[in-house]
Amino acid sequence: MEWTITIKEENQYGEIVTSGVADRSGSLDMAKAIAIALSKNKIKKVLIDHKNINSVSGETVEVYQRPKQFKEIGVIHGIKVAEVVKPEHKEFFNFLETVCVNRGYAFSIFNDQKSALEWLLK
Repeated sequence: MEWTITIKEENQYGEIVTSGVADRSGSLDMAKAIAIALSKNKIKKVLIDHKNINSVSGETVEVYQRPKQFKEIGVIHGIKVAEVVKPEHKEFFNFLETVCVNRGYAFSIFNDQKSALEWLLK
Protein backbone atom coordinates (compact mmCIF):
# COMPACT_ATOMS: atom_id res chain seq x y z
CA MET A 1 0.00 0.00 0.00
CA GLU A 2 1.23 3.47 -0.84
CA TRP A 3 0.30 6.66 0.99
CA THR A 4 1.07 10.35 1.27
CA ILE A 5 0.85 12.37 4.46
CA THR A 6 -0.01 16.06 4.41
CA ILE A 7 -0.23 18.15 7.57
CA LYS A 8 -3.11 20.63 7.44
CA GLU A 9 -1.73 23.22 9.85
CA GLU A 10 -4.70 25.60 9.69
CA ASN A 11 -7.11 22.97 11.08
CA GLN A 12 -4.45 20.95 12.93
CA TYR A 13 -4.92 17.52 11.38
CA GLY A 14 -3.03 15.10 9.20
CA GLU A 15 -4.45 13.93 5.89
CA ILE A 16 -3.38 10.59 4.50
CA VAL A 17 -4.32 9.47 0.98
CA THR A 18 -3.77 5.80 0.27
CA SER A 19 -3.68 3.65 -2.85
CA GLY A 20 -2.94 0.09 -3.85
CA VAL A 21 -3.73 -2.93 -1.69
CA ALA A 22 -4.46 -2.48 2.02
CA ASP A 23 -2.87 -5.41 3.80
CA ARG A 24 -1.53 -6.06 7.27
CA SER A 25 2.09 -5.02 6.76
CA GLY A 26 1.25 -1.95 4.65
CA SER A 27 -1.35 -0.82 7.17
CA LEU A 28 1.04 -1.16 10.09
CA ASP A 29 3.80 0.66 8.22
CA MET A 30 1.34 3.46 7.48
CA ALA A 31 0.23 3.59 11.12
CA LYS A 32 3.88 3.96 12.21
CA ALA A 33 4.39 6.82 9.74
CA ILE A 34 1.20 8.50 10.94
CA ALA A 35 2.21 8.18 14.60
CA ILE A 36 5.58 9.79 13.86
CA ALA A 37 4.09 12.62 11.77
CA LEU A 38 1.39 13.43 14.33
CA SER A 39 3.86 13.37 17.22
CA LYS A 40 6.35 15.53 15.35
CA ASN A 41 3.65 18.11 14.52
CA LYS A 42 1.88 17.84 17.92
CA ILE A 43 -1.53 17.06 16.44
CA LYS A 44 -4.03 14.35 17.37
CA LYS A 45 -6.47 14.26 14.45
CA VAL A 46 -6.10 12.36 11.20
CA LEU A 47 -8.20 11.90 8.08
CA ILE A 48 -7.35 8.75 6.12
CA ASP A 49 -8.74 8.67 2.60
CA HIS A 50 -8.90 5.06 1.37
CA LYS A 51 -10.99 5.77 -1.76
CA ASN A 52 -8.07 4.81 -4.02
CA ILE A 53 -7.54 1.41 -2.38
CA ASN A 54 -8.01 -1.44 -4.86
CA SER A 55 -8.60 -4.15 -2.28
CA VAL A 56 -8.28 -4.95 1.41
CA SER A 57 -7.04 -8.11 3.04
CA GLY A 58 -6.78 -9.32 6.57
CA GLU A 59 -7.99 -12.09 8.79
CA THR A 60 -10.49 -11.35 11.55
CA VAL A 61 -7.85 -12.15 14.20
CA GLU A 62 -5.40 -9.69 12.60
CA VAL A 63 -8.00 -6.91 12.62
CA TYR A 64 -8.92 -7.74 16.20
CA GLN A 65 -5.26 -7.36 17.24
CA ARG A 66 -4.80 -4.04 15.42
CA PRO A 67 -5.44 -1.71 18.43
CA LYS A 68 -2.84 -3.64 20.45
CA GLN A 69 -0.39 -3.23 17.57
CA PHE A 70 -1.22 0.48 17.37
CA LYS A 71 -0.21 0.86 21.01
CA GLU A 72 3.02 -1.09 20.43
CA ILE A 73 4.08 1.19 17.56
CA GLY A 74 3.30 4.41 19.44
CA VAL A 75 -0.17 5.44 18.30
CA ILE A 76 -1.59 7.35 21.27
CA HIS A 77 -5.09 6.79 22.65
CA GLY A 78 -5.92 10.51 22.38
CA ILE A 79 -5.87 10.32 18.59
CA LYS A 80 -9.05 10.92 16.59
CA VAL A 81 -9.25 9.05 13.27
CA ALA A 82 -11.75 9.53 10.43
CA GLU A 83 -11.48 7.09 7.53
CA VAL A 84 -13.16 7.51 4.15
CA VAL A 85 -13.77 4.17 2.43
CA LYS A 86 -15.40 2.79 -0.69
CA PRO A 87 -18.78 1.08 -0.22
CA GLU A 88 -17.30 -2.28 -1.23
CA HIS A 89 -14.74 -2.06 1.61
CA LYS A 90 -17.16 -0.76 4.23
CA GLU A 91 -17.79 -4.12 5.92
CA PHE A 92 -14.06 -4.69 6.51
CA PHE A 93 -13.50 -1.18 7.86
CA ASN A 94 -16.69 -1.27 9.98
CA PHE A 95 -15.19 -4.20 11.88
CA LEU A 96 -11.93 -2.28 12.35
CA GLU A 97 -13.94 0.70 13.60
CA THR A 98 -15.81 -1.43 16.14
CA VAL A 99 -12.61 -3.02 17.42
CA CYS A 100 -10.84 0.35 17.74
CA VAL A 101 -13.78 2.07 19.46
CA ASN A 102 -14.08 -0.86 21.89
CA ARG A 103 -10.41 -0.38 22.76
CA GLY A 104 -10.78 3.34 23.47
CA TYR A 105 -9.84 4.98 20.18
CA ALA A 106 -11.95 7.78 18.66
CA PHE A 107 -12.34 6.14 15.25
CA SER A 108 -15.10 6.49 12.67
CA ILE A 109 -15.75 5.35 9.09
CA PHE A 110 -17.35 7.57 6.43
CA ASN A 111 -18.46 7.38 2.80
CA ASP A 112 -17.33 10.90 1.93
CA GLN A 113 -14.66 13.36 2.93
CA LYS A 114 -17.07 16.17 3.86
CA SER A 115 -18.78 14.10 6.57
CA ALA A 116 -15.45 12.78 7.79
CA LEU A 117 -14.02 16.29 8.19
CA GLU A 118 -17.13 17.56 9.96
CA TRP A 119 -16.80 14.78 12.55
CA LEU A 120 -13.02 15.09 12.80
CA LEU A 121 -12.90 18.84 13.33
CA LYS A 122 -15.67 19.22 15.90
